[in-house]
Amino acid sequence: MTSRADKSANLEKADRLVAQAAATGADVVVLPEKWNAIGDAAVYHASAEPIEGGESVSAMSEWARAHGITLVGGSIAEFREGREKLSNTSLVFDPEGRIVATYRKIHLFDVEVGGVVYRESEAEEPGDEPVVADVEGWKIGLSICYDVRFPELYRILTLEGAQLVTVPAHFTTPTGKDHWHVLLRARAIENQLYVAAAAQIGETLPGKPAYGRSLIADPWGVVVAQAPDEETVIAAELDRAHLKNIRAKLPSLANRQPNAYRWPTRV
Repeated sequence: MTSRADKSANLEKADRLVAQAAATGADVVVLPEKWNAIGDAAVYHASAEPIEGGESVSAMSEWARAHGITLVGGSIAEFREGREKLSNTSLVFDPEGRIVATYRKIHLFDVEVGGVVYRESEAEEPGDEPVVADVEGWKIGLSICYDVRFPELYRILTLEGAQLVTVPAHFTTPTGKDHWHVLLRARAIENQLYVAAAAQIGETLPGKPAYGRSLIADPWGVVVAQAPDEETVIAAELDRAHLKNIRAKLPSLANRQPNAYRWPTRV
């Protein structure tokens, strides 16, 4: 998607794209990060909503129910009563439209890239809990964008049973062109699981184009589907036997030596 600050326009667009994805026969559909509104801190505060009764949350629940799909709702800015800052939250809906998992982005994008400063912490607070959803007979690990640079999170998700990890994203162009494929394929290879990364594309923010290239990688790190540079839908079939075969023949997960691993002393 190319989401911007107009929440109503983003909702209409997502409605259409989710329907298009469901029409491919998809069991699981994944939206990008901040699909319902992208802007500065003021935009996020204005568009934020609670999980209970939120406009975007209600829409996602209805899409999942109407199409009979599991919907990983990318992420939205979540308002929680009594908290000054927002959460960047990914919700998972089952085919009945019920919320079955809630993940709040742990790693906030406070960086300078391409001469541009990003400070997610101005509007948001970090989450503190890895989450694995159990849907469609698969275990799906949840993450959001900048999380992909922290392999320890993905190893925890894997050890908790994840066979697929979703990475809704709003990646910058400078980082995306050099790091997007490398990071996503590495997370797939080292954890021997599928990775589905739904991304923003184009100028979501003035002068800050998003990289795009939504992709699905298999447990060998092969990119089995990738989006062109436009708003669209991609699809691929996930094969549990293929995953099990890779884990059996190249048993890097089974060959871990956790008793030998030590976190360095804090400095």
